[in-house]
Amino acid sequence: MEFSRDDFVEAKRQIDSTLHKLKETIKTFESKENAERYKSQITLAKRRVKAFEIANWFIESELEK
Repeated sequence: MEFSRDDFVEAKRQIDSTLHKLKETIKTFESKENAERYKSQITLAKRRVKAFEIANWFIESELEK
């Protein structure tokens, strides 16, 4: 599949936005009184952050070419 530079730039912009929201969600869950209650949501959000960071790394590598 072929992607244009603009496709990669837009994908990176969307991922950055989602990463920001996920990190804020993690902070919110961790600051709750009963944070242990939200353990599975926190774990899922952290896994998603890692996945998006990996995707961002690949996009940045492609943009540097």
